Amino acid sequence: MRRKSMTEPSRQTVGHDAPVFRFAPSPNGRLHLGHALSALLNADMAEKMGGRLLLRIEDIDLTRCTPQLEQAVFDDLDWLGISFEQPVRRQSEHFPLYRQALDRLKAKGLVYPAFLTRGEVKARVFAYEREGGTWPRDPDGAPLYPTEERAMSEADRAERLATVERYAWRLDIDRAQSMVERLLTWQETGDGPRGEIEADPAAWGDVVLWRSDAPASYHLAVTVDDAAQGVTHVVRGLDLYHATSVHRLLQVLLGLPAPIYHHHRLILGPDGRKLSKSLGDTALSALRAEGKTPSDIRAMVGI
Repeated sequence: MRRKSMTEPSRQTVGHDAPVFRFAPSPNGRLHLGHALSALLNADMAEKMGGRLLLRIEDIDLTRCTPQLEQAVFDDLDWLGISFEQPVRRQSEHFPLYRQALDRLKAKGLVYPAFLTRGEVKARVFAYEREGGTWPRDPDGAPLYPTEERAMSEADRAERLATVERYAWRLDIDRAQSMVERLLTWQETGDGPRGEIEADPAAWGDVVLWRSDAPASYHLAVTVDDAAQGVTHVVRGLDLYHATSVHRLLQVLLGLPAPIYHHHRLILGPDGRKLSKSLGDTALSALRAEGKTPSDIRAMVGI
């Protein structure tokens, strides 16, 4: 059984129209300095604006996310002095809501079953580039998924769905964008380009929204969750800056409101890359064991 956080909700009275912030970690490892920066920024901005701070546990990956690591999240936030409202939202408790969103997109003809495995896609990309071609890649550098399955007949799809165990539901990005009648943008206030940012969801190709061996993808779940929780300000790392294009498209397709986005700088490791939960020396629990204080953590992340 999961233990609830020992953090008490803030006693500050806020109105129903107050700004709503959220910190949304995945309990698949210990929180590190990068998470501390994001959590502290959310808390500080919510306090400055007289808003609310929510905690969302993004535990879709039921294999890697554990109750013990979830409790560690609560412990780290308690130690940092961050308060959030109860109850805590857990994605694992809302799979039917994500399925409803997927079904709405299915009804509009915007998703299709995709059967190629990662290995098959990798082999196809390798063969294509070996012949001198350049396979398109998304902003993270991953090859875009081939698109021929969009045109598969209903009979062929039904036959494959009946015989193949593992497949995904992908968004037909071209058809989805054709349903958007205005320029797709988002409001940005963070550490990258600011102002009204033009979204480019096509850069991601036909993104996965659902897998047969796992619940909703990050893109679908986070979009649905932010709307369900009434989040008005999304504060997260710059590594998710470009992914906002996909989220804005899904918001329009599903008729959901658009938050204001604030993508903050990343805390980098010695190799110049963003921190990973596998780097134990940056874990908040390890730093606490070394005698670091919450004030030290603020100094280390530059706030």
